[in-house]
Amino acid sequence: MKALFIALALVVPSGPLFAQVAVEARGGVVRWLDKVSGQIGDLELSIGQSAQTGRLTVQLDDCRFPEGDSPSEAFAHLTVRDRLQTEPVFSGWMIADSPALSALDHARYDVWILRCLTE
Repeated sequence: MKALFIALALVVPSGPLFAQVAVEARGGVVRWLDKVSGQIGDLELSIGQSAQTGRLTVQLDDCRFPEGDSPSEAFAHLTVRDRLQTEPVFSGWMIADSPALSALDHARYDVWILRCLTE
């Protein structure tokens, strides 16, 4: 039995070995699309900053990217509010490489993170 535990300890590495270090950025670039008018634009935001576009207010809560990778490998926490609704229409993490994994579900607007801003 003791040999089984030793074998498992050698075969199954602990979680921290697979943890990847993330670099915290000073801000990020968020792209938005108004699906009705066809307008598109970018918002360059610092951490904690918000900006308004149309009915939406987009706030960048955090932006990080894997150490040693490009800032375009970003994952960011965004809070998006629609002035016609009381609750945020989105609050969560978005991944630049896979925006559909955690996307804003809005009838008129699309919002996604493009990249983090570095020094």
